[in-house]
Amino acid sequence: MALRAPGPCFSSQHAPLSLCIPGFLVPLHARAASRIRLTFASPFPHPLRAPSMHISTFDGGQALSPFRRHALLQRLHQTHPTLAASIAEVHARLVHFVATDAEPDAALRDRLAALLQYGTPYDGPSEGPSLLVIPRLGTISPWASKATDIAHNCGAAVRRVERAVEYRFSMKARGLFARTADSLGADDLQAIAALLHDRMTETVVFARDEAHRLFAALTPKRLQTVDLLGEGRAALVRANVEQGLALSADEIDYLMDAFLGELRRNPTDVELLMFAQANSEHCRHKIFNAQFAIDGQAQPQSLFGMIRHTHAVSPAGTIVAYSDNAAVMHGGEIQRWQPQGSQHHYMAEPALAHTLMKVETHNHPTAISPFPGAATGAGGEIRDEGATGRGGRPKAGLSGFHVSNLRLDAQAEPWEQGDIGKPAHTASALQIMIEGPIGAAAFN
Repeated sequence: MALRAPGPCFSSQHAPLSLCIPGFLVPLHARAASRIRLTFASPFPHPLRAPSMHISTFDGGQALSPFRRHALLQRLHQTHPTLAASIAEVHARLVHFVATDAEPDAALRDRLAALLQYGTPYDGPSEGPSLLVIPRLGTISPWASKATDIAHNCGAAVRRVERAVEYRFSMKARGLFARTADSLGADDLQAIAALLHDRMTETVVFARDEAHRLFAALTPKRLQTVDLLGEGRAALVRANVEQGLALSADEIDYLMDAFLGELRRNPTDVELLMFAQANSEHCRHKIFNAQFAIDGQAQPQSLFGMIRHTHAVSPAGTIVAYSDNAAVMHGGEIQRWQPQGSQHHYMAEPALAHTLMKVETHNHPTAISPFPGAATGAGGEIRDEGATGRGGRPKAGLSGFHVSNLRLDAQAEPWEQGDIGKPAHTASALQIMIEGPIGAAAFN
């Protein structure tokens, strides 16, 4: 089995950038996720600028099954007991936003309405306190990419189609003979928002019009340099804090030697961010091929060199190793069920089939956001297997999770006493084991 380090990840949930907007402080770098806050100041001025286009809204069906709505309500009451006496029910519906160059005519609106009506029809209220969970501002969601392609293939001239989930809350009456129900204030909605969205990939807004900023253009920023030539190490130490790079002391030493000794120039902020991102727990590229010492003795091979050495001394049974997206092992003759002739009648025919194997880690993404992190990890496996040689056919996948104590409610084990806590931006072990396997299975 060949173990390959996955390539750099450039999807929206891993982008090492920060987007600061009055009303939202939205760090996109995984290490800075704990800084996220929501306020109700007037959001979305500069640097977001609205392009000239028309945004149409199309209501969709139910976003959650009754079971998931009930589970969400229970979790809401457990997390915020003070709201248990006010919120009677949680409803969720899909809302679609379509960007076009001009206001769509009746024919285009009918076509889009037909495309965006799917699933169980929404039967909840249309009034009451609400909030919307939208894709992270400044990104294009994977769903949008696929939905926009489908719209184009159906002859709909659209720029982009995006989808949000609108949560609406039914409130309990104030008393036995009360005719009006409680309402939710700004602080209540802010507390609920933290429970309903994934901070790495989503943003919460509190009115549909605010979701139009999904289509706003970001004003590009100019490259900035860190003045190592003029200020020395102090400049890099300061940039490490200001940009949230999380560089260790030896990594700062390495960059100082590289830019002052070999390159003889100042680094740009993009170079530093890319260097920091390469050391995420998803990749560990800087360690995988690094030279290291054990008990003071320099080792002749890197970690990856040691892995490759196993194959070098025992290459039997392999056809492809360390030279493609996955490894290929010798297979054998099989009977393959294939269509034959112009009538496409299926018949068994002999064929030579080799076995393909691939392993990938997705530690950091799954720790930050279990469902999509595990899902994209499984998706990366399928992608690489299908892209090996002339193309492979994925048949089976196995997802393994290594976590700490689960700490089940009312079932704490003796060894689980004395919780030492966890970083605020990571999910708990129980959250990972509940959401991660479902995410991986959803992609398989």
